[in-house]
Amino acid sequence: MTAQRVEPGARGGPPLALVNVRLLDPASNTDQRGGLVISDGTIAEVGPHLARAGAVAGIEAIDGDAACLAPGLVDMRVQLREPGEEHKETFATASTAAAGGGITSMVALPNTHPVIDDAALVESIARRARETSRVRVFTYAAVTRGLAGKEMTEFGLLAAAGALGFTDGLHPVANSQVMRRALFYASTFGKVIIQHPEDPGLGGNGGMNAGEIATRLGLPSIPPLAEVMQVERDLRLAQMANGRLHIPHVSTGAAINAIRRAKARGGKVTCDTAPPYFALNEIAVGDYRTFAKLSPPLRGESDRRAVIEGLKDGTIDAIASDHAPQDQEAKRLPFAQAAVGMIGLETLLCISLDLVHNKHLTLLDMLRKMTVAPASILGLPYGKLAKGAPADLVMFDPERAWKIAEKDFRSKSKNSPFDGRPVQGRVMRTWIAGRTAFALAA
Repeated sequence: MTAQRVEPGARGGPPLALVNVRLLDPASNTDQRGGLVISDGTIAEVGPHLARAGAVAGIEAIDGDAACLAPGLVDMRVQLREPGEEHKETFATASTAAAGGGITSMVALPNTHPVIDDAALVESIARRARETSRVRVFTYAAVTRGLAGKEMTEFGLLAAAGALGFTDGLHPVANSQVMRRALFYASTFGKVIIQHPEDPGLGGNGGMNAGEIATRLGLPSIPPLAEVMQVERDLRLAQMANGRLHIPHVSTGAAINAIRRAKARGGKVTCDTAPPYFALNEIAVGDYRTFAKLSPPLRGESDRRAVIEGLKDGTIDAIASDHAPQDQEAKRLPFAQAAVGMIGLETLLCISLDLVHNKHLTLLDMLRKMTVAPASILGLPYGKLAKGAPADLVMFDPERAWKIAEKDFRSKSKNSPFDGRPVQGRVMRTWIAGRTAFALAA
């Protein structure tokens, strides 16, 4: 019986050289022509001396034809829907979509069925991911049992089982005493609390941003004040508890200003945003377009511009996909009853590249917010091109034009407000530990 050949670069296989590429490593501020060698799933050599074809004798090589080669993206906010809602997404479909978008690591929210609120479920997620996922999958655990906001989970056991942090997903912890204790106890295990930025009393059953458009459409709305009120409270609690707070998908200028001030005071706070909050505004809702119903809602133009400014000055540390797949039955309803959320794995890079094409960020600065920055926040050893680092890589052409189309999505769900949008920037190939996870068809 003939042994099956192991892919070059992967564990147990021969080395693989990637030459004639534009090396982009935000961790070392590298932007230069060069190449790298992958051996046994790790980066064995990297630098400008590998720029030309034939630079490494006796090793199989891929000529990148001057394409960009960067660390694989680390997506710190993904709803995988498994277990419990596999009709919307699974590890297999989400990881296929992630690889196609250049994402090599993703972190799942715990708002599944059942909720990830005990150690056995954290271990189950890791085991299931190893069996079915093309990319690396990590998970957060719930702050409170059942996401009910009352009884805290066993942080120590959950952290030991592999939880990267604690969050109740789209359910903010409303009780200030519970939140204060959570911030304190999480810090004893070196973990971060991730808190949805919306005051539940003001958010209520609103579906879009409060303002002229919501009034014209006759829709229940959420005032921007709901975000900054929650953020201001949590920043104060984090200061009191000396805990680490991460605020996801910030969408308003007021909240960004509050975070900016907290950072200036030396607070242990980080934050992220998602592509719709710098690429779209509330006009995208149009005439009750439910694919644009998100949480937080799409804001006004001034807030969209404030998000871009927060990215530019470094107040916003990271960009995440905020992937939240919903099936047709959940979205094809009257706007007020439709579920919130959009898919985002496959559009994370191409939409974020708009920040580069519009000269808001350099390519390195944009990539930093999706590689080494989220990895650092969560304590993951990924997001860099360095000798000995895991060979989790993405090769892409930042100028290649294409149009986002629902029919091309690899996600099981198709709920994207970016459907039909022309973009520049295409992933050509993705590697996980030296193994090809995605290759664009010729």
